[in-house]
Formats: sequence, C-alpha cells, structure tokens
Amino acid sequence: MYFSTAHDGKPAAGLPLSKTLLCLACVVILVINAIFLVRNLDDLRSANALQAQTARVSDELQDLNLFITDAESGLRGYFLSGAAVNLNALHAAPQQINSQFRALGLLLADNPSQSTNLAQLRALVQRKLALMHQSLQVYREGGLADIVAIFAAADDRGNMDEIRLQIVIMTREQNELFATRSADFYSQSRSTVMLGVGINALAILVILLFHNLVRRSFGLHLSAERALQDTNDTLEHTVAERTAQLSVLSRHLIKVQEEEKSRLARELHDEMGANLTAIGMDLTTVGEQLRHSYPELASKLGRARKTLVDTVQLKRRIIENLRPSLLDNMGLSAALQSYCADYARVTGLDCDALIDAGADVAGPMQSIALFRITQEALNNIAKYAQARSVIVNLTQEPDGWGLEITDDGIGIAADAMAKSKSHGLLGMRERALLLGGSLVVERGVNGIGTCVRAWLPAAAPGAAEGSAEATALQATMVTAMAATHDVALDRAGG
Repeated sequence: MYFSTAHDGKPAAGLPLSKTLLCLACVVILVINAIFLVRNLDDLRSANALQAQTARVSDELQDLNLFITDAESGLRGYFLSGAAVNLNALHAAPQQINSQFRALGLLLADNPSQSTNLAQLRALVQRKLALMHQSLQVYREGGLADIVAIFAAADDRGNMDEIRLQIVIMTREQNELFATRSADFYSQSRSTVMLGVGINALAILVILLFHNLVRRSFGLHLSAERALQDTNDTLEHTVAERTAQLSVLSRHLIKVQEEEKSRLARELHDEMGANLTAIGMDLTTVGEQLRHSYPELASKLGRARKTLVDTVQLKRRIIENLRPSLLDNMGLSAALQSYCADYARVTGLDCDALIDAGADVAGPMQSIALFRITQEALNNIAKYAQARSVIVNLTQEPDGWGLEITDDGIGIAADAMAKSKSHGLLGMRERALLLGGSLVVERGVNGIGTCVRAWLPAAAPGAAEGSAEATALQATMVTAMAATHDVALDRAGG
C-alpha cells in the first residue's frame, strides 16, 4: 500500500504508508521538542529578568540607605564644623530619595507584600528627613545644646534603626522571592530537559525504526537486483549458447547445401550427361544414314542436334552455378577471373578483377564463401545498380581475406540493410558472420555507387578442415568426370 497516487487515479510509486507515518511522527516529535525548547528559553529569559530585578532592588535599597546615611553624616559634620558644604548631601537627599522610591515602586509593582514594605520604608525615610530638617532649623535658631538633646532622644536613634531594619527585611524578602522563583525555574527546567530527552529518545527510536525499514527495503531491492542480474546472466548465457548452436547449425546447413549442390551437379552430369551423349550419338548415326535417302529428315535431325548442343551448354551453366568447376580444379583466383569475364560478356559491363596472387591458399570454406559473396554482389549490381563498370578486389591480409566490390551505379538506399529481403545482402552477411568475418555495405567513394566490403578470417571457427578437404576432393572428381562426359558429348554432337 502506497501513500501517493498519480493524477490519473492510478497508484504511483512512492514511500510505503508505514514509512510515511514514521516520517510524519518524527517530524511531529521534533516540532514538539522545538516548542518546549522555545518555552524553556522564555522561562530562562524570565528568570534572568527576575534575577536582574532582584539585584536592582537590592542596589536601589542600598543606594537609598546610603543617601540617608550621607545626609545624616553631612548634617553632623555641619553641626561640628559649621561648614555649609557639609549640607549638600542633605539638600540633595529629598530629590535622590524620591527618585529611588519611584524606581523601587516600578520594580515592586507586581509584589503586594514588598509594595507595603516600601510604603512603610517611605514613611520612615520621610520622617527621618523631616527630623533632620527640624534639627537644622533648631540649630540655626537655638543652639548646639538643643541639637544634642534631639539626637540623644531615643526616637531619633530608633528611627534610623527601623529604616535599616526595613531595608534588610525588604532585601531578605526579595532574595527569598528570587530563591523561590529560581527553584521553580530549576524544577520547570529540569522537567523540560527530561521531557526533551524523552522526546529526543523517542525521535531516535523512530529514526532507528525508519532506518531499519529503509535498510530492509534496500536489502530487498538489492536482492531483487541480484536476482535480476542472475536472470540476465542466465539469459545472456542461454542466448550465447543458442547463438553458438545456431551458428554451428548454419555452418552445417551451408556445408550440406554445398554438398547437395555438388551431388546434384554430379547427378546432372552423370545421368543427364550420359543420356545426352547417347542421344547425340544416336542422332549422328541416324542422320548419316538418312542423309541421302531422306534429306528432309536428316535436316530435322541436324536441327535436333543443335538443340541438343544448346541443352548441353545449359546443363554446363547449371552445373557451374551449382558448383563452379574452376574453383575446385584451378582455385579461387581462376574461378573469380573466369566468372568476372563471363559476367562482363553476358551483362555488357566493364568488370575488372584484381585478385591477389595468394588467393588459391584460402581454405575450402573461405573460397566458396568469397566466391558466393562475389556472385551475389555482381548479380545485385546487374539487377539494380544501373552501373557501367564494376571492380572486384580480393587481397590477402595478415589475418584473413579482404574482398571489396564497387560499382559506379545509382547506389544503395540507406535503409536497404534493415529490410528482410534487400537484394540478398543479408545472405552475404550471414555467410561472412558464420565464418567469423564481417560484411559492410555502404555508399561508394564521394557517394557514387555502392561498395561491398567483406572480411573473412584465415581459419573458420569450428570448421572441420579434414571433412572440408574430403568434400573438395570429391567435388574435384565429380568435375573431372563431368569434363570427360562433356568432351564425349561434343564429339557426338559434331
């Protein structure tokens, strides 16, 4: 079952549903973890802000205590020395203290308990400032004895102690509040960290599961590829084996075909040649007897002898086509030279045969293949090329034989080789391939005419040379017997 579908409604290749769900689960887990991390960051920011607030409150309270202490110390110095400069701290204290209280009011606005303590501290500080101003006024109007009496009073000493105590209380309460909030933050952070660790562990588990599924899928895919490769190797081996068997079979069929042609040529010459020879002798005898008594019949017998001679020539051509006698008697070079000469005489084309002197050393199978390829190529040129001249060039190469047949005709079509019956070219190519060679048909030089290039190795693959030599010897004997009969028939016809 797959998660994705194609636009046409058919299932499309995609991740399996289980893998898709695992991916989605991993994404959701990571998103949740990110949300908790953001929340933890916000809590940390809040804790840092609270710590900064607590430190600032403590600093503000210490500054407030310092302002009051400085004002009181300056006033005492003024009383002792009479220098007005000592009163600067007292004159600046109201404004500084009011600023401190405003700042503390903003910092402690969210804490009712501290706001109450701040109000009490404000009252004590204002009372202290009022007492100091009163003492200054008394000193200016009265004397030092009254001031000493005022400072000696218990209320004055208690007021300053209350201020210090109130500052200490507020500082301690602020520190306790900070400690409480820090403990809450630590507990919450610890829970968040544990939750994050659990989420990460779950994400790792999901990733491991996904990895396991991917690994299994990859293993199955790899196994399928190996099985497919094994199947392909088996098929290739089978195809190669079958191809080799077909090549052996084709070579055997060609050999059998040539042997059948030799047998047919032998039977034609032995049986038909003997019959034609007997007929010719009988016609000659009867014609001699009827020459004086029945001249008309003798004339008809003469015409019959001429027809018999034409039949003998036809028989010779048929035998030569079935199995060229010159190939067996004189070798490949003489057979090609003779065939090209006969071809030029029959077709009226200028046919030049450039045959290497060492062509006669070619094996029987190579010789008959080169002769048949030349024969088929020349027949195609006569039928389709509309050429004026043909060149047949056979050369001996270090590792085989090269045959090139060119003409100056209209040329061959580009798709002719792809057709199943393209002027017998497939048959020529098959002969070359079965002997381990090659055959190429292409346009001639400068695109004029057609060029057939064939190459055959010196030794045919899987050829039974001994059997081929025996076949050639047998064909030679048949051809010799045929020549004897033809001479006798010619003499009978004469």
